[in-house]
Amino acid sequence: MLAGDKSPPQKNKKKIKRGNRNKKSSKLPFMSIERLQRLLQQQENIRLEFKEARQALPGNLFESICAMLNQDGGDIVLGVEDQGTILGVDPAKINSMVGDLVNLSNNPQKLDPPFILHPQTYELNGLHLIQIQVPASSQVHKTAGVVYDRSHDGDFKVSQPFRIAEIANRKRNHYTEGIIYPALRFEDFKESLFKKARNLIRSNNPSHPWLALEDRQLLVTAGLWRRDLQSGQEGYTLAAAMLFGTDEVIQSIVPHYKIDALVRIQNVDRYDDRAYIQTNLIDAYDLLMDFVAKHLPDRFYLEGIQRVSLRSKIFREIVANLIVHREYTNAQPCTFVIYPNRVQTENANNPHGEGPIDPNNFAPFPKNPTLVKFFIQLGRAEELGSGVLNVNRYIRAYSGKDAPQFLEGNVFKILVPLPKLKNDGVNDGVNDGVNDGVSQLESKVNGEHMMNLLKIIKAEEGLNARQIAGKVGKSQRTIERYLKEAKQSAMIEYKGYAKKGGYFLTTEARDMLKYV
Repeated sequence: MLAGDKSPPQKNKKKIKRGNRNKKSSKLPFMSIERLQRLLQQQENIRLEFKEARQALPGNLFESICAMLNQDGGDIVLGVEDQGTILGVDPAKINSMVGDLVNLSNNPQKLDPPFILHPQTYELNGLHLIQIQVPASSQVHKTAGVVYDRSHDGDFKVSQPFRIAEIANRKRNHYTEGIIYPALRFEDFKESLFKKARNLIRSNNPSHPWLALEDRQLLVTAGLWRRDLQSGQEGYTLAAAMLFGTDEVIQSIVPHYKIDALVRIQNVDRYDDRAYIQTNLIDAYDLLMDFVAKHLPDRFYLEGIQRVSLRSKIFREIVANLIVHREYTNAQPCTFVIYPNRVQTENANNPHGEGPIDPNNFAPFPKNPTLVKFFIQLGRAEELGSGVLNVNRYIRAYSGKDAPQFLEGNVFKILVPLPKLKNDGVNDGVNDGVNDGVSQLESKVNGEHMMNLLKIIKAEEGLNARQIAGKVGKSQRTIERYLKEAKQSAMIEYKGYAKKGGYFLTTEARDMLKYV
């Protein structure tokens, strides 16, 4: 049971008024802290809720979560009273509270249908806070059997059938990813994609609750199967088809669907190179990122003491945005074009505003909440709104220029400035990346056996020592010795519990092996 925080304020409890919130934690990304501080400067409103939560989750927390899911989404900050004074969350309780929140959001008895949430923890001036970013959902949610909606800064019960129908109609008109296809069967999905999705989820979170589900259960829990409360119609959705459908099924449902990736550096009227993508969204992401790696340079960049790929930091956000926020019932072509001085993308959009997006003052809004949620579980997207913030954060270091543009409208456009590219439309960074990756591998990997080990883990991450030994035909003791060497060289890492976890490539190793 959830209990409200009824304990009286302690004498030594610190209070921070609105003017004293500028200290940033070095443990967390600057942009996340900055966004939290902007929220704390505001009053509660339809998209922002403060709740006291010293030692337990508030009893009415899921009423607010349910209401925001049913409305336009928003943020809930735990550890703050209604008027905005920061009281903090007990540090000894924060991990259990976060764990309870994640588990309850995935429990249909608490939130129906489930919508797994990803709370973030912060420390400001010695006080701990929990921030919950709640997207708008494409479905109507209930908690404890009751539908809630949100108005101004409050949550209210919705019991009349016609009011629930109004919410459903509002979502049906805006979120076409939830269109039900009664004739779409489980057999129409591509079996290998379930294994690929699980590997990605495991790599992102080895203890993710979805990993224990069978394929059909996974689709239901992810919101890819639904029942329309008004019509009684039930079945798999457009989002399910786009994520897991075979190419033939996808073309049958949305025959206009394609992603057209072009290089227009020498031949600006036609193209120098082209990738024409018409497959499921999980594979489409990889194909478009491969096109990016083929044609766009990368630059050496240190974040603290960790080397990161600026190209990956920027374009994983661009590619994910292009895929998960597209309006798939619209025949407008989706394009990704590399010009000599910029990358420009365009995709059909169901707008929630008009004009340029200001990175310092915008309210993120998911166009396809179910697709966004799924890509977050895969580790291919971060919290809502991170794309705009991360591209702005890294673009100066990457291109030497500022001001990428995100233009909201019926066609959503992104313009990202580039460093100067070669005239022939071929990226010098590819050969540089190959040479750089090979030379780094040679310095870190000793012997053919180690290279084979890394290739096996790259092909199927999450294997344990016994499973790897079976694949290479060597003893488990020998494989454990190789694994120890690879860990010492920071090429692999072990994730998960002692007996149930497995080995994964580090980010550095993955970059090195990209061209090998």
